[in-house]
Amino acid sequence: MKTIDLRSDTVTRPSPAMQAAMAAAPLGDDVYGDDPTVNRLQATLAERLGFAAGLFCPSGTQSNLLALMAHCQRGDEYIVGQEAHCYKWEAGGAAVLASIQPQPLDHAADGSLPLERIAAAIKADDFHHARTRLLALENTIGGKVLPQDYVEAATALAHGRGLQCHLDGARFFNAAVASQRPRESLAQAERRLVAGFDSVSICLSKGLGAPVGSVLLGSQSLIADARRWRKMLGGGMRQAGVLAAAGLYALEHNVARLADDHANARLLAELLAGVPGLRVDLGPTNMLFMQIAPEQADGFMAHLQAQQVLASGRYTLRLVTHLDVSEADVRRVAQTIRAFF
Repeated sequence: MKTIDLRSDTVTRPSPAMQAAMAAAPLGDDVYGDDPTVNRLQATLAERLGFAAGLFCPSGTQSNLLALMAHCQRGDEYIVGQEAHCYKWEAGGAAVLASIQPQPLDHAADGSLPLERIAAAIKADDFHHARTRLLALENTIGGKVLPQDYVEAATALAHGRGLQCHLDGARFFNAAVASQRPRESLAQAERRLVAGFDSVSICLSKGLGAPVGSVLLGSQSLIADARRWRKMLGGGMRQAGVLAAAGLYALEHNVARLADDHANARLLAELLAGVPGLRVDLGPTNMLFMQIAPEQADGFMAHLQAQQVLASGRYTLRLVTHLDVSEADVRRVAQTIRAFF
């Protein structure tokens, strides 16, 4: 019986076509800046989203940290959400490695940081305080797409108070596909979502299916600073074009198909609707959350494991659809869950 892995969209495996692209990639030494495939990936994504330059990084954790370090100095701070990846899930790297203080704020129900809380968190120009330099947002966050009017207002507020803005776009293309408007091209949706940000981190190894890598986008000067920090943090890679080729393949073939993952998540939610003892929460993208009663958690997880279904969490479970999960897989998962309850 096939194992259906819904723990994350990071568990995807490169397709044979992606592996062929990786094997055929022209290579050089990227630390010297002469790997043609890495250079093409950086230029392609920068041009696609309207930035001057890009930097290929081993991980989204590193690309976020490089952005924070390029925007802020030691003793500065960034405003960020309590549940944001670059605050909660990246091991405190900004504080530990960069001496940058996070100022975390509680999220609203839609994933946003209320504007009045952002404004109140910006410190006065007083040597008693850390200097507030940056607003960091995440889109998507918890499977939710930030409202466009909110993003425009938040970035305008930040810029008006002298702050820069960084977007953690780990699942940026999920947000673009889910929020595409009628008579708007996907390219237009992508540009609309990054407008107002001074830097963006794009992950290639989640819904896009590449095995590794993220790209940081920004101005020429910001990327030059980030490249120096990347070297210091051990992120300089040599013949990295074999990995960049997977990212290029993902950008060319795996963006529009994210709509299939969103549809499968909706189908799973529909198939689980009305199950007694089960509360299901679904956003507009590829993440479904289930609330399980504490006394049922151990038995339920054992049941899933016996049926070779993997999910993350315990009392609140997260199920993430991706390109290695088919509609038939979703139906089997729903049948498995319903059988337990």
